[in-house]
This record gives sequence, C-alpha cells and structure tokens, in this order.
Amino acid sequence: MLQHEADRETDKPSKKESLSTDFYARLLDNLHDGVYFVDTERRITYWSRAAERLTGFKASEVIGRYCYENILNHTDSDGHNLCVGGCPLMATVETRTPGEKEVFLRHRDGHRVPVHVRTGAMVDDHGKVTGGVEIFSDNSSKLAAIERVRELEQMAFLDPLTGLGNRRYADMTLRMRLSEFERYGTTFGFVIMDVDRLKQVNDQHGHAAGDAMLNVVGRTLAQSVRPFDLVARWGGDEFVCVFEHVDLERLRVLADRCAALVRESRLPSGHSGISASITVGGTCVAEGDTPQSILERADRNLYGAKQGGRGWACVS
Repeated sequence: MLQHEADRETDKPSKKESLSTDFYARLLDNLHDGVYFVDTERRITYWSRAAERLTGFKASEVIGRYCYENILNHTDSDGHNLCVGGCPLMATVETRTPGEKEVFLRHRDGHRVPVHVRTGAMVDDHGKVTGGVEIFSDNSSKLAAIERVRELEQMAFLDPLTGLGNRRYADMTLRMRLSEFERYGTTFGFVIMDVDRLKQVNDQHGHAAGDAMLNVVGRTLAQSVRPFDLVARWGGDEFVCVFEHVDLERLRVLADRCAALVRESRLPSGHSGISASITVGGTCVAEGDTPQSILERADRNLYGAKQGGRGWACVS
C-alpha cells in the first residue's frame, strides 16, 4: 500500500517541472503565431491563444480531439484535403524532418484563411518521438486589406453585406486596368462568378442563410487571391475578380483555385447542411477590348460553365 502511494507520488510533476511548464505555456501564449501540439496518435494536447485568434476555435473545443477529424480542414492551393492524406505535421513526426508549407485552413466561421505552416517533431530525453508541433502564421496581408477597406468606405465603394468593393469600384478598376493595357501592354484577367443556387437557399432556409453564404464566399475569395488583385461583389449572387499580370493559362489556374476553395468552405454552425459553390467564367484582355466586350466574353464563358453542370470554371 505504501509502495503504491509512493509510485503515485513519483508520477506527479515536481514543483520545478510545473513551474517550467507554466513558463513555456505563457511564452507560447504570447507568440503572434498560432501553435498546437499533437501526440503520436494525432491527438491535440495544446492549443495556444494565437491559434484561437487565427482559427476562431477555443482551446476547450479542440484539446483532446484528433487533428485528422478535419477541425481545420487544411487544404493546399488546389483545394486538396491534407488532413486525410498528406498531413505535413504527421510527415514530420514520421520522418523527424522539419517542414514548411503554404496551406489554407478553414476558420470556425467557415471562410478560408491562408497560412504559412512550420512543423517539427517532439522528442523526449531518450530520443523517442512523442508527438509533433505545428506553428502557423497568417499569410493574408491583413494590413493592406484593412487599408483598402478604409479607402473604400471613404469613397462609398464598399459593399455593406460582404465588406468587399462594390460594383462601382470593380467597374472603375476594370477601366483602369484596361487603360494600362492600352498604354503599356500590361495584361490582366477578368473573372465573373455566380454563387450557385442562392435563390434556392433563400427560399428553403431564409435570407439570413443566403447572406451567410454570400459572406463565406466573399471572405474565401478575398483570401484566395494575391494582395494586389481585386475581389468585389458585382451585385446579387455575383462576384468579380480582376487579376493583374496573367495570361490565359495562369488565369485558368486562379479561377479553378477560387472554385475549389469555395467548395471546401463551410457556412457557420447555425446553417449546417448548406454547402457553397460557385460557377466561374473568365477571360483575358485583348487588343480592341472595351469594358463591355470583356464583360460579355466573361459572361459567355460563365454561361458555358453553367451549361457544363455548375461548380467549375470556364476561361477563354
């Protein structure tokens, strides 16, 4: 009996170990980057405050769960799910080789967030792997986006529902890019996107659900493009993007990525069971183009994509 009690006492962390653990926890909680730990079974054992801020998930919601449950639903830029195959953290745990990767995580509110991920293996004093650590940082150029929103607010170019630029701002940007093309030959692509079956969502689930879908799509698109590209709400169920310095091949890649990342997004928990998708039509500027001719060509491709079954991109 005494020996059993002694064994239990031996298992308890010493006061020194406890103080050390508290110190490192406070240190990690004050980092700007998100941090979480998993054991060898991929069970989450630690979730920092920055991880809460960047993902929207509280530590109490994720600690004890397994990362392969698709909590963050990591995908690459093509929308491929990494949590069920190609997990960068587990690759590092298995090989003990630190890794880095650009991925998209899914925020608790449903939209996609681009992050830079760094992974490492955790090893005990005997050299045995006990788990892994992932550190991820926001990769979305927030300051530039915030400044753009402030400018749009001042000039009445802001869409009140999504917080993106409105049709007036998109039209102005399209004309500016066209002027640059005529003067300097600077190419650009124009893409128009329909949110699929938005009217059906409004009719079946109410306009609050439709608004939530528009917000998730808008946020995902804004996080999917490069900082100097434009995403705007054209009106109703339509969004547009203006991509700078692209040819048709590159525009196809960007349009496909937008469609894939929206498919992998999710509406907030109050609207479970409703999935989002977009159909995309796009084109690149050509000699003799006007804003109207660019829009008409993109619209024709959008119609062609819809005829092909919706949820994908047609660019020519």
